[in-house]
Amino acid sequence: MLAALAALLVVAYPTSWHLARGLITVAHEGGHALVALLTRRKLQGIRLHSDTSGVTLTRGRPTGPGMIFTAAAGYVAPSLIGLGAAWLTAAGYITILLWTVLLLLAGMLLMIRNMFGVVSLLAIGGAVFALSWYAPQEIQAAGAHAAAWFLLLGGIRPILELRGKRRRGRAPDSDADQLARLTHLPGSFYVAFFLLVSATALVAGAYLLAPIDLPPLSLPG
Repeated sequence: MLAALAALLVVAYPTSWHLARGLITVAHEGGHALVALLTRRKLQGIRLHSDTSGVTLTRGRPTGPGMIFTAAAGYVAPSLIGLGAAWLTAAGYITILLWTVLLLLAGMLLMIRNMFGVVSLLAIGGAVFALSWYAPQEIQAAGAHAAAWFLLLGGIRPILELRGKRRRGRAPDSDADQLARLTHLPGSFYVAFFLLVSATALVAGAYLLAPIDLPPLSLPG
């Protein structure tokens, strides 16, 4: 619960959120890239920017299921990764979690196309490697809990920010608007879908990380 509180403060406080939001962007762009590969689109490259934005470039059919799934993957990726991290952490597979993260970062590093992105991934990977190699198990567990909570909570805030930007007409080319053009469903439908997936992941992840033990039900007689 201390890890959950720390993650909540980081996400809620504007200054700390601005500093940590790049981690959510890495998960966001990684989600686009992974689904693009799974749907057999050609991944051309990933860029991460200092303003915490990012872009994933793919090549293939401009319409169809592959493009739709790729566009839909970004905003839900941090929450789904957080749910997976929560499951591995709750099951005690901390080392597997850390090394899986390292492998994913290494794969993503191969597709980075700008220097800021390279430096960012090397810094994140170096921190994860140091945690997995040098830290005692208690510190590894604390780090895994904090990371899972941060992804679960931090995955929701960009969606809320997207909703606000769309209401002000400041995000005409967002993932939701691209999906609207691809499927002829309104962009607000996809914003609601992103929120539903992320909220569900948060509830499920919270149950895994901090299960509630209900008292036994006693029946009269």
